[in-house]
Amino acid sequence: MEQINTEKFDELLKGEKPVVCDFFATWCGPCKMLAPVMEQMSAEYGGKAEFVKVDIDENMELAARYGIMSIPLVAVFKGGEAVDKSLGYCSKSEMKEFLDKNL
Repeated sequence: MEQINTEKFDELLKGEKPVVCDFFATWCGPCKMLAPVMEQMSAEYGGKAEFVKVDIDENMELAARYGIMSIPLVAVFKGGEAVDKSLGYCSKSEMKEFLDKNL
């Protein structure tokens, strides 16, 4: 999964494909636990959506724009709008269920 900045994020939102974004921070333990789950989901669902990650410490304006107060937060964007989000660590099966519902 590519780590991107606000500019690249805004570019992706204009595209046709849904965007699945993992908002994280390098110091966040649950974020580190979720990273391998998201890598697997990216490999499995890569054809259906763009999978990216955004460090909220490096992109504070993006975190503020979406009111992100807690991490890890995985959000699904379609047509430039956030359609659903998953907060906190979740297992591979829980993330699969979340993505199946939203992609």
